[in-house]
Amino acid sequence: MDSFRRDGLTFDVLDAGPSDGDPVVLLHGFPQDATAWDRVTPALHQHGLRTLAPDQRGYSPMARPRGRAHYRLRETTGDVLALLDTAGLDSAHVVGHDWGGLVAWALAAWHPDRVRTLTAISVPHPGAMAKAMVTSDQALRSSYVGLFQLPMVPERLMLAGDGAALRRVLRHGGLPDDAVDRYVARMCEPRALSGALGWYRALPWSGRDPVGKVRVPTLHLWSTRDAFLGRAATEATAQFVEGPYRLEVLDDVPHWIPELAPDRVAELVTAHVRTT
Repeated sequence: MDSFRRDGLTFDVLDAGPSDGDPVVLLHGFPQDATAWDRVTPALHQHGLRTLAPDQRGYSPMARPRGRAHYRLRETTGDVLALLDTAGLDSAHVVGHDWGGLVAWALAAWHPDRVRTLTAISVPHPGAMAKAMVTSDQALRSSYVGLFQLPMVPERLMLAGDGAALRRVLRHGGLPDDAVDRYVARMCEPRALSGALGWYRALPWSGRDPVGKVRVPTLHLWSTRDAFLGRAATEATAQFVEGPYRLEVLDDVPHWIPELAPDRVAELVTAHVRTT
């Protein structure tokens, strides 16, 4: 499959690997797209896994609704359920990075029958994140979220000069030039950045649907050079998982784990899938 539909929106999907392999859904974050997993998927395919990586809501050209309420967590998790239904899958292994990680946490908590295993990359459980916001430096690390709430201002700042500011931030964060070029080009498309920022702007709506404890087998990856997500929330996450849980810490890797440590991600995901 190369796309699926939900509520009049069309989502692009990169579906690859053995068609009869165990399915692994790969969910990207901000400001990435499905190509964030390009360096991870070849190894997963070699181990017999099928991968389905969608361009999520706000990123697919035909799935950029206007209005922040369209980007609340109930909607973004509903998109993944629609992907599974279209693919004819009762369940799948779910891997998410950044915002994709938050969707993965919610999906595992709300629909455990659809999630065989959970791999959350970078992002802690939302309950741990909320706790860390008042007990650590996490609020400072997340201060940029306040700027993203402003209408149109972030778009003007980041897209000025063909995305020069966004390009500088991503390069400074350690992303390879080819990934920077892809993501900036995508964000410069009509309504793309507003759609991507809609995830942040929908936080007041998403907060009304708390993510409870997770009972599916869970792997959590975090990197010590993550400028956005600190150790406190990471270490508190175990309190919100009642099933098998493992934390894997990657030393000296920035936030962009799928692009910068793809071999390790593939190794850990494969082992998590195979040993569960």
